Amino acid sequence: MICSLDKNSIKKTIEFHGHNCPGLSIGIRASELAMEELNIQNAAAPVCVTETDMCGVDAIQFLTGCTFGKGNMIHRDYGKSAFTFYDREAKKGIRAVFNDNLSGSSKAEVEETRLLMAKVMQGTATKEEETIAMEKRAQRIEQIMTASLSDLFTFEEIDTPPARPARILKSIECDTCGEMTMESRVKLFDGKNMCKPCFQKVEQKI
Repeated sequence: MICSLDKNSIKKTIEFHGHNCPGLSIGIRASELAMEELNIQNAAAPVCVTETDMCGVDAIQFLTGCTFGKGNMIHRDYGKSAFTFYDREAKKGIRAVFNDNLSGSSKAEVEETRLLMAKVMQGTATKEEETIAMEKRAQRIEQIMTASLSDLFTFEEIDTPPARPARILKSIECDTCGEMTMESRVKLFDGKNMCKPCFQKVEQKI
């Protein structure tokens, strides 16, 4: 099943992110799934919890309207290509996990592409390796964008909010650097209120 989003939306998503890549394609298709299952782009109170900070998160922000700035995009640093979408008004949602091993793509092939791309990004790849890496990346993008959503993701329905609504918290001045810091991020050390960077300079265990 080819991605059902119109070409212009996909083009604008790529422009927003700055380049096209497999990670962005995962985010595009995850957004498409949330649109189909929840009509998330038109929800009055949508929320997304992403368990990764990879390229696909840009696609989700652009296509669904869930953003870090609005407080309805939450990052949980689990290192998984998993995304939970929830409509607070309808009180329903889904958690979708990307399937790395798509039909016709072995674990060895996925790993080979990853290693080649790592060499390209580090500037250690040969010209031949760069060419192969770009070809494999294009193939991976095509594979993700044309696969069925059921092949791409394992997902389950949820009926409870995955996160609390965003709150406006008080800011407290750091006693060391003088910068205002959200109260939930302030650390108390030796009787002083400290922001995390200042705290890390004096707490040797971190």
